[in-house]
Amino acid sequence: MPITRSDRAPVRVRLAVLLALQCTVVLVCVLATTLVAMSVQERSIRAATEERVLDVATSLVELDQVQRAVLLDTAAATAELQPLADVVAAASGVDYVVVTDVRGIRLTHPNPSERGRTVSTDATAVLAGETFIGTETGTIGPSLRAKVPVRAADAVVGTASVGVLESEISRSFDEAVGGMLPWVAGSIVLGVVLSGLLTAALRRRVRRLEADARELETQRRISGALRDQTHEFHTRLHVIRGLVAEGETGEALTYIGGLAPVASGLPIDDPALRALLDGLVSEFPGLRVDPASLVPRGSVDDEVLTVLGNLVRNAAEAAGPGGRIDVLVLAGDERLTIDVADDGPGVAPADVARIFDRGVSSKAGAGRGVGLDLVRRIAGARGGSVTVGRSTSGGARFTVELPQAGVRA
Repeated sequence: MPITRSDRAPVRVRLAVLLALQCTVVLVCVLATTLVAMSVQERSIRAATEERVLDVATSLVELDQVQRAVLLDTAAATAELQPLADVVAAASGVDYVVVTDVRGIRLTHPNPSERGRTVSTDATAVLAGETFIGTETGTIGPSLRAKVPVRAADAVVGTASVGVLESEISRSFDEAVGGMLPWVAGSIVLGVVLSGLLTAALRRRVRRLEADARELETQRRISGALRDQTHEFHTRLHVIRGLVAEGETGEALTYIGGLAPVASGLPIDDPALRALLDGLVSEFPGLRVDPASLVPRGSVDDEVLTVLGNLVRNAAEAAGPGGRIDVLVLAGDERLTIDVADDGPGVAPADVARIFDRGVSSKAGAGRGVGLDLVRRIAGARGGSVTVGRSTSGGARFTVELPQAGVRA
């Protein structure tokens, strides 16, 4: 079945749904990838922070200065270790460095009021020689910290705690996500654009397939109509041949007259052309043959008759019942001119080129859109031309210039 205008609407809907589906897939994939990347980024930042605080704490407890100072009294230890803790914290980018003695008394702290006090978190395991890495809430808030024992002569003499506030880790994560968002947005835009281009390519492909399907359907209808007409024509030829063979000349003429009534009196010298025009006048009462027509005997051949017949029938369809058709035929030594005009609606300039395409017709029904294509083919094969203009009555005017038989342009 041919693809009609009503059929094309669902095709457009399906393409729109396809585009929406592609965009949804792109969006879901990008968002899923972004969430995974954010999770990986968060773990990466946290792992890097853990490694940093552990390295700082481990390096700190290995200093001889720290190992000696934690054995002093609290005031002397604080005086010696606090400047070192401040330098280490600033250089390593951590939020605090807290050193305690074996009793858990703070010897250093970023808040002076907390120095000399017992640590707020449990340090029992660290004083027992274990290393701790994790998040705890201290006096300055939740922080990711590393606690390492301070050893002197193979004995634990204190602890060192190095930490980064969770708020600083969140800020680093937010900065990383902020740097990622432009790439995420760009990926979404690129995916949507590529989906749109793919859908547009599919739409063009579908349109070509639709056009091919319509052309195939038109060719199928035309072929069927031509087969029917050929069969009917052969049947009539058999009847005429049978009547003539039996000597029934009168019956044959009567039969032919019923198929194509003849009106006489046209001032045309060529008998074949005169017979064709007689038949066309009888078939289309609105046909008028210009008395200026000049066609000497033997000036026309079958191709000329085919061109004239198709142009007149095309004009009759355009003019409709009661319409007028004007025909002028002039035959010279080298060229023959056929001019057929009607008082129908005419041909729009935009349609001039396509009306000669096979299957194109302003009338509905199978088997149409053949005549003008045939006219164009004959004119082209003989080196002639076909022009389309406007008649004096506002309809269409077709002018065909053909070289005479045996003469080629």
